[in-house]
Amino acid sequence: MKLLIISDAWQPQVNGVVRTYEYISSELRKRGHDVKVIGPADFISTPMPGYGEIRLALFPYRKLRKMIREFNPDRIHIPVEGPLGRAARLYCKRNKVPFSSSYHTHFPDYVAKRVGWLPKRLRRSVKSMAINMIRRFHKKSSAMMVATQSLEDELRAWGFKNPMKRLLRGAKLDLFHPGEKTLFKDKEGPVMLFVGRIAVEKNLEAFLELDIPGTKVLVGEGPSKEKLMKKYPEAVFPGKKEGEELAEYYRSSDLFVFPSKTDTFGIVLIEALASGIPVAAYNVTGPKDIITKPELGVLDDDLQLAIEKALKLDNPDARVAHVRDHYTWENVAENFEKYITEMA
Repeated sequence: MKLLIISDAWQPQVNGVVRTYEYISSELRKRGHDVKVIGPADFISTPMPGYGEIRLALFPYRKLRKMIREFNPDRIHIPVEGPLGRAARLYCKRNKVPFSSSYHTHFPDYVAKRVGWLPKRLRRSVKSMAINMIRRFHKKSSAMMVATQSLEDELRAWGFKNPMKRLLRGAKLDLFHPGEKTLFKDKEGPVMLFVGRIAVEKNLEAFLELDIPGTKVLVGEGPSKEKLMKKYPEAVFPGKKEGEELAEYYRSSDLFVFPSKTDTFGIVLIEALASGIPVAAYNVTGPKDIITKPELGVLDDDLQLAIEKALKLDNPDARVAHVRDHYTWENVAENFEKYITEMA
């Protein structure tokens, strides 16, 4: 099978969407499929306002049409509702080509966060417009992939009628696993880790403002980093980490803290569990679908209480075993292959 993935989120970006399709593509190639990913780097692009590391393709339709025809795919998958995604959807619509899609980002909630300075009524209107836009985007998708049941329930409540397929995420167990704590030996314990975008939608100040003993470490880059570094000088902001270096940060921490209320899943939660450390988070979509057993972590509307309770958990082997049983990229790729093969 020749599979074409057309994604507004792709290398050199580092985020959950990029990781998802890096790993799925790798596994599908092992299974004998020809996989090509088209991203913004293939086009003239401009930085996303307020988020310079993300590039937006400019007027991509004509070049994208040529690229699609040259590759001549058997299946097209569109995971992001950006300029490339819209151009790909338009091509499929005009040429009566079926496509699959994914819902990775709670775009309406992100937009609402970024216009938080508006009056409440206007914020609600902006969010409603965003919901209508993404609902129209996915309307013609033959298979819309969502990570969890709670996310599907939210989308159904927003009026989505699509056939939805469950597509989990995974962790590379050869990379993320327990081991020696080699970092933070000069820092006060416990070490509480966050990995992800340093941006307003991650609700990081809910974590940073807590008056609790220990060291807060926030790995990643984003538009809020400089502001938060100045406001919370006691926290550690080491920047973006990848591969073995990132795995070392997980292994060297005592707890993973996830203050976001807008994520649809959270691959970083799986990577933390695979590294043996528990999770503290709010009881919202994403965390509540992953932290399903007491030994995995603690969810609470009071984040400080969740942190205090989660720090008392032991049994890292149970967390590793849970990931091995439920979250491998091999299983994710197998399900993805099944969905797109069956797609009408």
